[in-house]
Amino acid sequence: MPVWKEGNSSVGACARSPPAASNRTGHGRKRLGGKQEVGAHSSGAALRKHLEKMTHWFHRNPLKATAPVSFNYYGVVTGPSASKICNDLRSSRARLLELFTDLSCNPEMMKNAADSYFSLLQGFINSLDESTQESKLRYIQNFKWTDTLQGQVPSITEDEAKEVHRSLKIAAGIFKHLKESHIPKLITPAEKGRDLESRLIEAYVIQCQAEAQEVTIARAIELKHAPGLIAALAYETANFYQKADHTLSSLEPAYSTKWRKYLHLKMCFYTAYAYCYHGETLLASDKCGEAIRSLQEAEKLYAKAEALCKEYGETKGPGPTVKPSGHLFFRKLGNLVKNTLEKCQRENGFIYFQKIPTEAPQLELKANYGLVEPIPFEFPPTSVQWTPETLAAFDLTKRPKDDSTKPKPEEEVKPVKEPDIKPQKDTGCYIS
Repeated sequence: MPVWKEGNSSVGACARSPPAASNRTGHGRKRLGGKQEVGAHSSGAALRKHLEKMTHWFHRNPLKATAPVSFNYYGVVTGPSASKICNDLRSSRARLLELFTDLSCNPEMMKNAADSYFSLLQGFINSLDESTQESKLRYIQNFKWTDTLQGQVPSITEDEAKEVHRSLKIAAGIFKHLKESHIPKLITPAEKGRDLESRLIEAYVIQCQAEAQEVTIARAIELKHAPGLIAALAYETANFYQKADHTLSSLEPAYSTKWRKYLHLKMCFYTAYAYCYHGETLLASDKCGEAIRSLQEAEKLYAKAEALCKEYGETKGPGPTVKPSGHLFFRKLGNLVKNTLEKCQRENGFIYFQKIPTEAPQLELKANYGLVEPIPFEFPPTSVQWTPETLAAFDLTKRPKDDSTKPKPEEEVKPVKEPDIKPQKDTGCYIS
């Protein structure tokens, strides 16, 4: 199955966070959560194998790093229930961050850890009486994180492909929920080019949708669905990448060029796919001349995608560089375009004798199904540990006053040390 990625997004629902969406204080990324097999060791080995194979298909921005948070509020915490909340917050946050780099992690483990942490954190965000009021602890803690821009072929089972597909839709839903429900409530609006700024969040949402559709396309190809459907899905996916690229177009080029180069090459690649399969549809309708012109356009766009792959590899910017043009899923399209074009040309020379149009056919394709929408996301319910008595045990009147006369040094946020995953050579693109 095809799995490229840039931006927030790796595959999975870690809110890279994300994507891969990737650099001020918490880079979210979706990471592949493979199936739990026999024991943690075998699960980790299987997942490592998948990740090794997928590395060269994705561009992955580095995992977001976040500054340590102790949840120590000396003087403010006045009772054992409040103390326990703080201790549990500290340990559940540490566990969640630990899973971001744990190769044995699967989606269920990630969801459980995230729910555990956010159910406790809810008491710092919302009122316990379920009103629209904020918690009195809403501004007691600041968080710092790194920002995205400033700061070979997988063999995969159908069940795992479905997990990847769903994880990407969940990730899109998380970004969408944050953008619509929580980011507007920030005291200080997000600075331009920072991860919480609307353009980047929107790019993450769209990219998650596009990458989920790549899974749909891979499955459609393996199941030999009608060329017209594959062409429509590819065209819709190319449009997603174009939209994500447009969303980032007004950002500072020094930061966004590499990410945009990736989005552009993906757009060209899937447009080439659309023209290739559209050519097959035209040939089946005895429109051989138009089919040849469609395949010629696919050939031109594939060559452009190859050139963009080279430019992408030479472009400086956040995130490790991969070589998508060396991936078998990429190379297979080149062979498919070449062979289908030659077939059309042979048949036109012996059977149809049709004139080849000077203009490429207009792609006005609409997929009837298979299009990806974000899965709506909501934070888990507030932990039952939060009671009026527990909240009362936090006495903000005893909070030490900030000494605003002394400048505070910027706290360094250490990068996340990610597993060293070595790329492997492999053949085939299967969803079995």
